[in-house]
Amino acid sequence: MINTQQRAELHKGIWKIANELRGSVDGWDFKSYVLGFLFYRFLCENLKNYVKSMGEDNYEALDDKMAQNAKDIITEAKGFFILPSELFENILKNAISDEKYLQNLNEHLSTAFANIQKSSQDLPTDRAGQNFKGLFDDMDLRSDKLGKSTIERNKKLAKIMQAIAGINFDYTDSKIDAFGDAYEFLMTMYASSAGKSGGEFFTPQEVSEILARLTLHTNKEPNKVYDPACGSGSLLLQYKKILDKDPALGYFGQEINITSYNLARMNMLLHNVNFTKFSIAHDDTLIKPYHRDDEPFDAIVSNPPYSTKWEGDSNPLLINDARYSPAGVLAPKSKSDFAFIMHSLAWLSPKGAAAIVIFPGILYREGAEKKIREYLIKQNFIDCIIALPDNLFFGTSIATCIMVLKKNKQDSKVFFIDASKEYKKVTKKNVLTEQNRDTILRIYTERKDIEHIARAVSMEEIEANGYNLSISSYIEPEDTKERIDIQALNAQINQIVARQSELRLQIDSIIAELKGA
Repeated sequence: MINTQQRAELHKGIWKIANELRGSVDGWDFKSYVLGFLFYRFLCENLKNYVKSMGEDNYEALDDKMAQNAKDIITEAKGFFILPSELFENILKNAISDEKYLQNLNEHLSTAFANIQKSSQDLPTDRAGQNFKGLFDDMDLRSDKLGKSTIERNKKLAKIMQAIAGINFDYTDSKIDAFGDAYEFLMTMYASSAGKSGGEFFTPQEVSEILARLTLHTNKEPNKVYDPACGSGSLLLQYKKILDKDPALGYFGQEINITSYNLARMNMLLHNVNFTKFSIAHDDTLIKPYHRDDEPFDAIVSNPPYSTKWEGDSNPLLINDARYSPAGVLAPKSKSDFAFIMHSLAWLSPKGAAAIVIFPGILYREGAEKKIREYLIKQNFIDCIIALPDNLFFGTSIATCIMVLKKNKQDSKVFFIDASKEYKKVTKKNVLTEQNRDTILRIYTERKDIEHIARAVSMEEIEANGYNLSISSYIEPEDTKERIDIQALNAQINQIVARQSELRLQIDSIIAELKGA
């Protein structure tokens, strides 16, 4: 596998390219072009490697008609097909050497992208078509952001392709995952510089790892994993990194944002997940959930949007939805947090676990949210609440929590962990180091009371506290102020007073002697 130094150099090179080429295009918008071309090159190299394994070393030099003979075999194995003339390197070579070809570069690229997507539609499985459809839609090759004229735009596209081609990277199978990591690195860097808009798409890797590991505590090999608000798919892909293999039945997710939806599917393919092993859907999970035929799931992870609006009780059908009805009340229309929690719980298998990033306000707010908390407590579904440090996520400095849900708890207590001090400051952000992550997971696993840090709380105590689940209600923070010993202070004051009296007597004696003289 690629070593740490090589990966660091690759990340540095990609970010340098992104900065150099960004120009007048906003970084977060330009990301679509950089990532899109990285993905396009990856597909081409991946296909060439596969053809090479079949005994053809120079697929890029083949005639298109000859290559068509192997189309069915290639498509069935990879889920897509690319003609030699439409490979990344051949389109770039023609754009550099042929002025007329350059003038129509965006058209050549549009045709190549359309053909890649079309090639998957002929497969007998619907998943292939779903996973490749519209993958390049976010790359507007005619956008004025690339230039005022067609030729300016095409020159910009050629410049991007040249920069991508300049990355010296070995696309052998053992290193494909590292390239996917580089792809995620670029998204991370863009997100950190994009502010709030970037934070909507990406969860820091260290937080993603904790979420995944929490779900693996009692089920080391989940059959399939799910994220109802999957963003770029980085949370789901943590399982591949941790388990060193794909879950037996694959990855499932849904995302409402079209850009994130495309990124998630690209990310799966970049991590060499076969097109038959993942299903990412595009729509509103709370209103139009896909994967009803695929649930329940052994592991569910998610970082859903915090306190956003949803239809709630304005839609009379939702209160009868099997996902929400057990609580007897819907999450408020202005705050969808508990809707995502109830959805995840409904689709969780009896032996599984769900780990969800939440906004702390939902742990103590009144009204419908309190009633849902009461339902979750009485049914013994809440396993653990973990307070994370603030300033971990891109686009927001707020402190967040993790809620762990289970249907197979061994006791009726809720375990609270205050991990707000487990972080390291790196530039302007707080980061969970490997040691921090190990500490949090060890405390969760051991499930022992630790003064000021962790405590198992009975259902009765939580009920008496009005179903308030805020960690500060159950874990007393450590008093870091210097303690004052009153007795010692009084003794010191008495000494000062006695000394003061002694000095006063000495002064009076000296004055009396002076007067006598």
